[in-house]
Amino acid sequence: MLLAVTGVLSFSLNYGLVFWGEQYISSGLAALLQSTLPAFGLIIAHYYLPGERMTLPRIVGVLLGVIGVGVIFSNQLQVSGPKALWGGAALVLSAFCAAYANVLVKAYGLKLQPSVLAAGQMLFGLVPLLLVGIPLEGNPLRLHWTPMALVALFYLAIVGSVIAFLLYYWLVQHMEVTKTMLIALVTPVVAVTLGMLVLHEQMNWRTLVGGALIMFGIGLIVMRRKKQEAEVELVTGA
Repeated sequence: MLLAVTGVLSFSLNYGLVFWGEQYISSGLAALLQSTLPAFGLIIAHYYLPGERMTLPRIVGVLLGVIGVGVIFSNQLQVSGPKALWGGAALVLSAFCAAYANVLVKAYGLKLQPSVLAAGQMLFGLVPLLLVGIPLEGNPLRLHWTPMALVALFYLAIVGSVIAFLLYYWLVQHMEVTKTMLIALVTPVVAVTLGMLVLHEQMNWRTLVGGALIMFGIGLIVMRRKKQEAEVELVTGA
């Protein structure tokens, strides 16, 4: 049951809503809205996980991260078309679904192997996507697949899905899930950095200021936890 619910949330709804919504809003706005994932995770984990309660440093850290993403893409936040509102809502809902699934895995799925979690979720998430996708988009076996499209497909399947989710669920089992969801804040920074290194895109003040806000926010969350652990060890040792 856990695999079915989290599979639909993580893959069917999360990715389905992201790819549908991005048709109607800018990539910058999509990145900003998707970065609300840690904020939803913080709220949901507060009620499901006793050890991951909301604290002021965590709230401030997540807010700084979201603001940082907004700064990086501040020149791409325009919306256009009558479906832009629905597209934006789809991205927010996708972030909520992904956050909810991650918390459920942390709360009830720690005894499952990362490979079982990833494979089970992908299997259950595939069915609704096929049921919706084939009538609307056509049979994927009949599409014209170029060599580059196949390379991209296999890269996303192997590296972006199999390996990525195996590593992610291993992290979920060994650290707080609210920290693992901070990857939604780091991803835009990595994407911009790769753009500069691979595509020779120019560094600008938005990248510097936004990146600094994101790193400071994450540091605030992580270092606060380290300080609390050190204080506990000190009291216990005494």
